[in-house]
Amino acid sequence: MKTVITVTPNPAIDLSYHVAGITPGSSHRIGTPLSRAGGKGLNVARVAHQLGHPVLALAPTGGAVGAEFAAEFRNSGVPHRLIPVAAETRRSIALVDTVGGETSIFNEEGNPLRPAEWQALAAAVVEALDGHGAGVLVGSGSLPPGAPADFYPALVRLALDAGIPAVVDTSGPGIIAAARAGADLLKPNNHELLDATRESSLESAARHLIALGAKTVLVSAGAEGMLAFHHATPGGYWSARLPEPLSGNPTGAGDAA
Repeated sequence: MKTVITVTPNPAIDLSYHVAGITPGSSHRIGTPLSRAGGKGLNVARVAHQLGHPVLALAPTGGAVGAEFAAEFRNSGVPHRLIPVAAETRRSIALVDTVGGETSIFNEEGNPLRPAEWQALAAAVVEALDGHGAGVLVGSGSLPPGAPADFYPALVRLALDAGIPAVVDTSGPGIIAAARAGADLLKPNNHELLDATRESSLESAARHLIALGAKTVLVSAGAEGMLAFHHATPGGYWSARLPEPLSGNPTGAGDAA
């Protein structure tokens, strides 16, 4: 079985607080949060690992939060390689309202990496592709400030050169650049897709990415399920949804998909 290589350029410690009702402007007493190493690519690696697939997760980490991140991810048992950097690893905070049934998420932007640290991350990707029997390269998540504009296109080119599929899950200009580079699969959510393309519908937005060069666009739309668009079927798309919406903390749900 081939290895799933995941690259997460802007990982985070995910903190989830459960609150029995949120009143804006008021104080709330809460218990100890659930703390877990996160970021889109790390979530992909966790789920693939749980399903029995060989994985290798790559991510840069630094500072005290980075040390906490590394300790938690080691305990997860997911094969990984963390690239040390000077910048403090960011945090993502989810407030789960157990009364209202809604979750509010606050994502820190992240801190810039140095040019040499970007080069070290790229070198780790090349090494992983050369020595781990890679079957697919997955680039996931946001980019920290000052990231190379061609980061995701470069991942796509590395995958294509290695003869394996390139999957990219990001937002904004990054997803447009990945489409132009010829990514095999792009996996935005509905909001990311519409924001990035400025189109009025999910179908026209997905077709826009395919026209730019993407082969497949898989769109998650929360309780509405998922839509799949493929370059070889311009006249239609596939859709799927659960019979009933799931409840709970949605952090990582799109990544798991």
